Amino acid sequence: MTFPSHTVQLEIASRLELIDVVQTLLARLALFVGFDEEAIHYISVAVRESVSNAIRHGNRFDATKRVGIAFRLADEGIEIRVRDEGEGFDPEALRNPLAQENLLRADGRGVFFMRSFMDEVGFSFLKPRGTEVTLVKKLGSPLVRMVGVRV
Repeated sequence: MTFPSHTVQLEIASRLELIDVVQTLLARLALFVGFDEEAIHYISVAVRESVSNAIRHGNRFDATKRVGIAFRLADEGIEIRVRDEGEGFDPEALRNPLAQENLLRADGRGVFFMRSFMDEVGFSFLKPRGTEVTLVKKLGSPLVRMVGVRV
């Protein structure tokens, strides 16, 4: 996805209560781009999961570590990058939330939601440390993709 230079950046301490600030900004920017309320809801779930994972798993609730969020706006849609200062992880090693043994678990669905609600999800592992998650949603694309579900 090609984006012009319309970028808004935000940096927060690793505190869960600051996710609401990110959500408020995201909703306004997504509305500005042209998403409707339903699409904004799904984008918000994906971004909330990404920021929460950065705080919980990446920065391990260390309020001295920062979470960076960049929103790039375009006529085609929105790209959100969420960066933490953690050790990183292997996205392929995550448990399948649709597996029978994981269906009743209260956790482990964040990346699944991101992949289901966004058109593109990517992970970059930064040197010397840190993970950056890239989420892309294009205007007019399906709201939900059933990733990993057999029909």
